Amino acid sequence: MIRFGMGYDVHRLTGGRKLILGGVEIPHTAGLLGHSDADVLLHAVCDALLGAAALGDIGRHFPDTDSRYEGISSMILLKHTGQLLKEKGYKVGNIDACIVAQKPKLAPYIEKMTENIAAALCIDKGQVNVKATTEERLGFTGNETGISAYAVAGITED
Repeated sequence: MIRFGMGYDVHRLTGGRKLILGGVEIPHTAGLLGHSDADVLLHAVCDALLGAAALGDIGRHFPDTDSRYEGISSMILLKHTGQLLKEKGYKVGNIDACIVAQKPKLAPYIEKMTENIAAALCIDKGQVNVKATTEERLGFTGNETGISAYAVAGITED
C-alpha cells in the first residue's frame, strides 16, 4: 500500500542568523528564526514523512521546548525521521518539495539540497525533487519577512 503525507513550515527572516535550506548554508542578509536551525524545507519534509506514516508531526517528535533541539541541524532531525519510518516498517518512495522565497535566488543550491535529503534518508536522489518559487512580492514571503516550504511524500510498507 502507498501512503502519502504533506508538510508545511514557515519561519520569519531575521538578522544575525545563517540561512539554512535543505542543509545548505546560503549567503543572504538574514536567516530564519527558530529553535533549531529553522530549515523550513527539511521541517516540511519531516512533516510530510511523519504524516504519511501517521506518526504525528515534527513538533511532537522534536518539541521546541526541549533544549536538546536548540540550534540543532535539521539534517539530524530528518535522519531521525527516516529512522523512525524504518523502525515502523516503511520505505520512502518519493518526496516533492517547494520552497517559497522572494530572495535569495535558490536555483544554484537546489541540487545540493536534493543530494542532502537523499543522503539523510538513504534513498536515491532520483526519489527527491526540490524546487523554488516566489510569490511575486505578495504576502510575507513576497515582502521578504519570511520563507515557507511545502512537501509531499509517498511511502510504502517495507
